[in-house]
Amino acid sequence: MTTEYRYDVEVLHLLVSPAHAYFGRAREGAADVPTADAAHAELVSGKGIVGDRFFGKAAHMDAAVTLFAVEALESMAAELDAGPFDPLLTRRNVVLRGAELAPLLGHEFTLESGGDAVRLKAGRPAHPCAWMDEMLAPGAHKAMRGRGGVRCQVVSGGMLNRGAAVLVSPVPLDPAKAGDANVLRPSRLP
Repeated sequence: MTTEYRYDVEVLHLLVSPAHAYFGRAREGAADVPTADAAHAELVSGKGIVGDRFFGKAAHMDAAVTLFAVEALESMAAELDAGPFDPLLTRRNVVLRGAELAPLLGHEFTLESGGDAVRLKAGRPAHPCAWMDEMLAPGAHKAMRGRGGVRCQVVSGGMLNRGAAVLVSPVPLDPAKAGDANVLRPSRLP
Protein backbone atom coordinates (compact mmCIF):
# COMPACT_ATOMS: atom_id res chain seq x y z
CA MET A 1 0.00 0.00 0.00
CA THR A 2 1.31 3.43 -0.95
CA THR A 3 1.59 6.03 1.78
CA GLU A 4 -0.46 9.18 1.23
CA TYR A 5 -0.18 12.49 3.00
CA ARG A 6 -3.23 14.76 3.01
CA TYR A 7 -2.99 18.51 3.44
CA ASP A 8 -5.79 21.05 3.73
CA VAL A 9 -5.03 23.83 1.27
CA GLU A 10 -6.97 26.64 -0.35
CA VAL A 11 -7.21 27.33 -4.06
CA LEU A 12 -7.11 31.14 -4.05
CA HIS A 13 -6.93 31.84 -7.79
CA LEU A 14 -7.40 29.96 -11.06
CA LEU A 15 -5.85 31.99 -13.86
CA VAL A 16 -7.07 31.11 -17.34
CA SER A 17 -5.79 33.21 -20.24
CA PRO A 18 -5.98 32.39 -23.95
CA ALA A 19 -2.83 34.37 -24.80
CA HIS A 20 0.58 35.29 -23.44
CA ALA A 21 0.84 38.70 -21.80
CA TYR A 22 4.59 38.86 -21.21
CA PHE A 23 6.72 38.72 -24.32
CA GLY A 24 9.24 41.02 -25.91
CA ARG A 25 10.79 43.77 -23.83
CA ALA A 26 9.22 44.75 -20.54
CA ARG A 27 9.63 48.46 -21.28
CA GLU A 28 7.10 48.03 -24.10
CA GLY A 29 4.52 46.88 -21.56
CA ALA A 30 2.47 43.75 -21.16
CA ALA A 31 0.03 42.71 -23.83
CA ASP A 32 -3.61 43.45 -23.09
CA VAL A 33 -5.04 39.94 -23.10
CA PRO A 34 -8.24 38.62 -21.55
CA THR A 35 -7.50 36.87 -18.28
CA ALA A 36 -10.04 35.19 -16.02
CA ASP A 37 -9.70 34.51 -12.32
CA ALA A 38 -12.11 31.63 -12.70
CA ALA A 39 -14.28 30.10 -9.98
CA HIS A 40 -13.51 26.72 -11.53
CA ALA A 41 -11.39 25.36 -14.35
CA GLU A 42 -11.66 22.21 -16.42
CA LEU A 43 -8.42 20.24 -16.69
CA VAL A 44 -8.02 17.67 -19.47
CA SER A 45 -5.58 14.79 -19.27
CA GLY A 46 -2.46 15.40 -21.35
CA LYS A 47 -3.67 18.84 -22.51
CA GLY A 48 -3.97 21.28 -19.59
CA ILE A 49 -6.62 23.85 -18.66
CA VAL A 50 -9.44 24.36 -21.16
CA GLY A 51 -9.22 27.89 -22.58
CA ASP A 52 -5.64 28.53 -21.39
CA ARG A 53 -2.72 29.56 -23.60
CA PHE A 54 -0.86 26.27 -22.99
CA PHE A 55 -3.84 23.97 -23.63
CA GLY A 56 -2.91 21.24 -26.09
CA LYS A 57 0.42 22.81 -27.08
CA ALA A 58 2.95 20.07 -27.78
CA ALA A 59 5.83 22.02 -26.25
CA HIS A 60 3.92 22.34 -22.97
CA MET A 61 2.15 18.99 -22.59
CA ASP A 62 4.33 18.01 -19.65
CA ALA A 63 4.08 21.45 -18.04
CA ALA A 64 0.72 22.92 -19.05
CA VAL A 65 -0.43 23.87 -15.53
CA THR A 66 1.61 25.96 -13.10
CA LEU A 67 1.01 25.78 -9.34
CA PHE A 68 2.25 28.54 -7.08
CA ALA A 69 2.20 29.09 -3.31
CA VAL A 70 0.89 32.52 -2.33
CA GLU A 71 3.20 32.39 0.70
CA ALA A 72 6.14 32.71 -1.70
CA LEU A 73 4.67 35.94 -3.04
CA GLU A 74 4.07 37.23 0.49
CA SER A 75 7.67 36.42 1.47
CA MET A 76 8.97 38.19 -1.62
CA ALA A 77 6.91 41.30 -0.84
CA ALA A 78 8.28 41.37 2.71
CA GLU A 79 11.88 40.92 1.54
CA LEU A 80 11.53 43.66 -1.07
CA ASP A 81 9.59 45.92 1.32
CA ALA A 82 6.90 46.19 -1.35
CA GLY A 83 3.46 44.92 -2.07
CA PRO A 84 1.18 43.35 -1.41
CA PHE A 85 1.56 41.82 -4.85
CA ASP A 86 -1.33 40.74 -7.05
CA PRO A 87 -0.91 36.94 -7.46
CA LEU A 88 -2.43 37.09 -10.96
CA LEU A 89 0.51 39.18 -12.17
CA THR A 90 2.75 36.12 -11.75
CA ARG A 91 0.71 34.44 -14.53
CA ARG A 92 0.63 31.16 -12.55
CA ASN A 93 -2.51 29.10 -13.21
CA VAL A 94 -3.26 27.76 -9.73
CA VAL A 95 -2.42 29.87 -6.67
CA LEU A 96 -2.59 27.88 -3.45
CA ARG A 97 -2.33 28.70 0.23
CA GLY A 98 -0.81 26.11 2.56
CA ALA A 99 1.14 24.01 0.06
CA GLU A 100 4.87 23.38 0.01
CA LEU A 101 5.39 22.54 -3.66
CA ALA A 102 9.09 21.81 -4.29
CA PRO A 103 9.05 18.28 -2.78
CA LEU A 104 6.36 17.33 -5.33
CA LEU A 105 8.81 17.61 -8.24
CA GLY A 106 8.91 14.30 -10.10
CA HIS A 107 5.81 12.97 -8.30
CA GLU A 108 2.15 12.53 -9.12
CA PHE A 109 -0.28 14.07 -6.65
CA THR A 110 -3.97 14.89 -6.43
CA LEU A 111 -5.88 18.10 -5.77
CA GLU A 112 -9.40 17.51 -4.47
CA SER A 113 -11.81 20.44 -4.57
CA GLY A 114 -15.54 20.95 -4.78
CA GLY A 115 -16.23 17.20 -4.81
CA ASP A 116 -13.92 16.56 -7.77
CA ALA A 117 -10.27 15.55 -8.08
CA VAL A 118 -7.52 16.13 -10.61
CA ARG A 119 -4.26 14.22 -10.74
CA LEU A 120 -1.11 16.10 -11.71
CA LYS A 121 2.57 15.31 -12.11
CA ALA A 122 5.02 18.02 -11.07
CA GLY A 123 7.64 17.89 -13.78
CA ARG A 124 9.86 20.91 -13.33
CA PRO A 125 10.24 24.15 -11.42
CA ALA A 126 8.44 27.22 -12.77
CA HIS A 127 11.28 29.66 -13.20
CA PRO A 128 10.42 33.35 -13.07
CA CYS A 129 10.96 35.65 -16.01
CA ALA A 130 12.53 39.11 -16.01
CA TRP A 131 9.03 40.57 -16.38
CA MET A 132 8.57 40.11 -12.61
CA ASP A 133 10.78 43.17 -12.01
CA GLU A 134 8.42 45.24 -14.14
CA MET A 135 5.10 43.75 -13.04
CA LEU A 136 5.72 43.28 -9.29
CA ALA A 137 8.70 45.34 -8.09
CA PRO A 138 12.39 45.86 -8.83
CA GLY A 139 14.23 42.78 -7.58
CA ALA A 140 11.20 40.48 -7.84
CA HIS A 141 12.77 38.37 -10.59
CA LYS A 142 15.70 37.46 -8.36
CA ALA A 143 13.51 37.09 -5.24
CA MET A 144 11.23 34.64 -7.07
CA ARG A 145 14.06 32.29 -8.03
CA GLY A 146 13.66 28.98 -6.25
CA ARG A 147 10.04 29.70 -5.33
CA GLY A 148 8.24 30.27 -8.63
CA GLY A 149 6.12 27.15 -8.24
CA VAL A 150 5.96 23.92 -10.21
CA ARG A 151 4.91 23.16 -13.78
CA CYS A 152 2.66 20.15 -14.03
CA GLN A 153 1.23 17.69 -16.50
CA VAL A 154 -2.44 16.76 -16.15
CA VAL A 155 -2.51 12.99 -15.54
CA SER A 156 -6.27 12.70 -15.02
CA GLY A 157 -8.59 15.59 -15.61
CA GLY A 158 -11.64 16.98 -13.92
CA MET A 159 -12.82 20.24 -12.43
CA LEU A 160 -10.63 22.29 -10.12
CA ASN A 161 -12.53 24.74 -7.95
CA ARG A 162 -11.54 27.81 -6.00
CA GLY A 163 -11.90 27.47 -2.24
CA ALA A 164 -11.10 24.76 0.28
CA ALA A 165 -9.18 21.84 -1.18
CA VAL A 166 -7.06 18.85 -0.19
CA LEU A 167 -3.64 18.12 -1.65
CA VAL A 168 -2.91 14.38 -1.56
CA SER A 169 0.84 13.82 -1.78
CA PRO A 170 3.02 10.69 -1.97
CA VAL A 171 5.75 12.54 -0.04
CA PRO A 172 5.61 14.48 3.22
CA LEU A 173 5.28 18.25 2.87
CA ASP A 174 5.76 21.07 5.36
CA PRO A 175 3.14 23.79 4.78
CA ALA A 176 5.18 26.14 6.98
CA LYS A 177 7.85 26.12 4.24
CA ALA A 178 5.47 27.15 1.44
CA GLY A 179 7.10 30.60 1.14
CA ASP A 180 10.71 29.47 1.43
CA ALA A 181 13.11 29.67 -1.49
CA ASN A 182 14.50 26.27 -2.45
CA VAL A 183 18.16 25.73 -2.99
CA LEU A 184 18.76 25.80 -6.70
CA ARG A 185 21.19 23.33 -8.21
CA PRO A 186 24.41 25.04 -9.24
CA SER A 187 24.83 25.51 -12.94
CA ARG A 188 27.18 23.21 -14.82
CA LEU A 189 28.21 26.15 -16.93
CA PRO A 190 31.42 28.02 -16.06
